[in-house]
Amino acid sequence: MSTTGSGTHPPSPDDPGRRKGVDLPYLTPAGRRRVAAARFGPDPSGPDRGVPRMRNAMLDGTLRCVQVRAAVSDGAGVTEAVRDALDSEAATALRLHRTFGGTEAARLFPVVIGYDLDVTEPFVLYEPPRGNRADRLHSLAGTQLRTIERDLVDAAALLAELGLVHQGLTPSTVRWDGRSVQLWGLDAVAHTGRPRTPRGPAPYASPELREGTGHSDPRDALWSTAQVMYRLVTGRPGESDRTPADLGDHRSLAHTMRSSFAARAVDRPTPAALLGLLSPDRHATGRTVGGDGLAAHRTAFDHAVSLKRAAGGDPPGGPGADGTPHGPGVPDDGTAAPAGPYGTPGTAGADDSGDVLCPYCLEYIRFDPNALHVPDAVQELQPYAFSERQSDRLLADELRGAFQLCQGNQTTPPHHIPVPYLRNGRPLTVAMIGQSNTGKSHLLTQMIAEIADDRLKPYGVSWQSVNPEQHASFLNDRVVPLRDGNVIAHTAGLGDSESARFVESLLITDARGRVRPLAFFDLAGEDLLRTDALLRFLLGIDALVFVVDPTLAMPLPQLDEIRTALDLHVSRDGDPAFATALDRIPRTGPYLTVPSAVVVAKADLLRSEPPVDRWLTEPGTVPLSRRRLYEESRDVYALLHRHAGKAWLRPFDTALHCTMHIASATGGRQEDSRYPRGVRAQRVLEPLISLLAMHGIIELAAGPEVAR
Repeated sequence: MSTTGSGTHPPSPDDPGRRKGVDLPYLTPAGRRRVAAARFGPDPSGPDRGVPRMRNAMLDGTLRCVQVRAAVSDGAGVTEAVRDALDSEAATALRLHRTFGGTEAARLFPVVIGYDLDVTEPFVLYEPPRGNRADRLHSLAGTQLRTIERDLVDAAALLAELGLVHQGLTPSTVRWDGRSVQLWGLDAVAHTGRPRTPRGPAPYASPELREGTGHSDPRDALWSTAQVMYRLVTGRPGESDRTPADLGDHRSLAHTMRSSFAARAVDRPTPAALLGLLSPDRHATGRTVGGDGLAAHRTAFDHAVSLKRAAGGDPPGGPGADGTPHGPGVPDDGTAAPAGPYGTPGTAGADDSGDVLCPYCLEYIRFDPNALHVPDAVQELQPYAFSERQSDRLLADELRGAFQLCQGNQTTPPHHIPVPYLRNGRPLTVAMIGQSNTGKSHLLTQMIAEIADDRLKPYGVSWQSVNPEQHASFLNDRVVPLRDGNVIAHTAGLGDSESARFVESLLITDARGRVRPLAFFDLAGEDLLRTDALLRFLLGIDALVFVVDPTLAMPLPQLDEIRTALDLHVSRDGDPAFATALDRIPRTGPYLTVPSAVVVAKADLLRSEPPVDRWLTEPGTVPLSRRRLYEESRDVYALLHRHAGKAWLRPFDTALHCTMHIASATGGRQEDSRYPRGVRAQRVLEPLISLLAMHGIIELAAGPEVAR
């Protein structure tokens, strides 16, 4: 079944439908689906196919507009970079619409009509641009130049207040209609504080931006503004890395923009400060720029954290993440009880004798060379006997693929445990919690794939499989099909006589050389609702990952079409699997002490919604820190508090140590059991990194404050 709801795709440039017209489905800024009869003008000429393209369009024969789209050309698909640029364009356009729509400030930016990001050629529709491009303007009057200058600085200041910076401000993205500026090129808008990547032409992109050094800064846009104004005043481009030598010949420009020609952002004024010089009246009004509407809901998060702190817990992100003093330290002994998520003591799972808690029957078991089995040619387990002639190296290799019989107890029949699970320190078990179709299996699959790709290496963690054959099967059965663009099968339910089993286990070695088994449970949603002995494994679990499906949690209109296609309904009562798990795990006080993470999965469905747009697009090279965990948890809590309600926040409110995350296991929607535009994992490993930090396996830096 197709879940895109995108209908007929816009025609490619060579499609005769461009002349005849096609039905064009799109979402309005309010998230409502509309279908218009659309006709398109020709694509602009030029060789640049690495950026979104703009062409004229007519909707329903009366509404003139322009379509900015990621075009498919020469039979090639849309590149990831261009698709990301369209995502950024749409998120920025919608944020500006929601913040400034109906106000005087709206005139400074394009007026968005609609968008669709889940089609072959994703696009954004705008009202036609006003006026002429700045690179086609000549001999403007002084009053006009001052207005253009003021408007550009005003636009930069407004974006800065939203935590954004325009990194593509050039004469071709600035338009002038005789009264005010309109700033285009929204695909080049970046979040303040992100690492700069090399982009932009000289002299309009700042030296730091062209080199890709440092972090994006609102003052980047002031360099560009100064260069555009110099071009308008003199008719020629300025210097690419310094103040123009003849700037003093242009007294008005020198008075207002001299400091904006500084080669480094730190030496330029802020847009707000410069606006105070250019337009004291406008600056003095103290305009309150609307945020993302989550301020009151972030306050609710602060209250929840204060209650936990009073009960002895640290804020999400760990000690000191919000400026508070550090709590107790993390144990150094890898066999000791795990630390709580932010340094407080956890619950022991093994004693000093070397016994290990069996993850299935919850009885203690230790390595017994007389109870070993190995798989035969048809994968049936057969008793294994040591040979006195075996070398230590050969024996170690044999034991990697061996299993030990555990006799179980009255409620759990005998079963087998991989031998490396018993011989490498205290195991760490993680359970994925969520009802069916929430995406938890896809999320776990991508977590394992990212570990296999050594994504934990920057944190000093290496890995190897607990059982090589089982690991190979997991990769072949789940990772390879998913990365090839296939929807992986739903987790099968267990029968009444079956026991929960972990689906994958790894040996991880931390920066201190301590080795621990890491095992993952991923049960079917219907099994997580059972009240019989099946869920008894939760009594010994070490960490929980609660997976939130936004289509079930948030009544946002842009998700209605997906709900209709899949016959889903918003649940104001939360996920019943959450309630079952939280009620089943014992606690000794008001809070659950098992380290936990809440993940809003399928976040690509909300990639144009703040604060998802900020976190989902964060580069994978940005290291996780306690500060970032705190900021992300605060944002995700606020998002769910506003749109989903308290029932969906029960895991956070119940678990003393819990972080909250944004993630997408696929990067896009499925169509007929395929991901036609490929699969891309986004922020899937961060929840696990947080849990490993809670258990003292990873040490996170404090980190800088996240810019908004």
